[in-house]
Amino acid sequence: MALLDILAGRRDASSRFPPLAMALLGLLAYKRLRNPSPHGERPGNGFADRVEDFLKPSATAGGGPTVKGVVGALLTGGLMDLVAQFRGAGKADTIDSWVSRGPNQVVSPNDLSRVLTEEQIAFLVERTGMTREELLAGLSDRLPQVVDQLTPDGRLPTAEEMQRSV
Repeated sequence: MALLDILAGRRDASSRFPPLAMALLGLLAYKRLRNPSPHGERPGNGFADRVEDFLKPSATAGGGPTVKGVVGALLTGGLMDLVAQFRGAGKADTIDSWVSRGPNQVVSPNDLSRVLTEEQIAFLVERTGMTREELLAGLSDRLPQVVDQLTPDGRLPTAEEMQRSV
């Protein structure tokens, strides 16, 4: 299953990228999308512009990293950040159940609002056009499955492993 299918929770070939899928990608890419680029410039103002800018090969010799390599590193780093955030909020058992093999524990929208920062939630609401309640409900429903599917070996993948699965 392709990455966009995992994020969108779909099995068909629909080309529409749903707002919840944008929220999932945005959550995993949050740290990189919020921070300036290494050259001190900020990518475009829109969410899509920032992701597109992030995925462009660098102008350095050799063309820089491949899109798959960047996406692999982005997702691995985003998963590591998300795991740390859940653990820091006292929800280690929840996130660990998603990563490990076996049943996934549920996370309520209320619990998710305690794990995510208000800045993260506002960032995702602004970029997706969803209400806060829609966003948290959708993430609480889809996030366990997305993390589970991105960690099929019961552990966080390396960037190289994630690159192969993209």
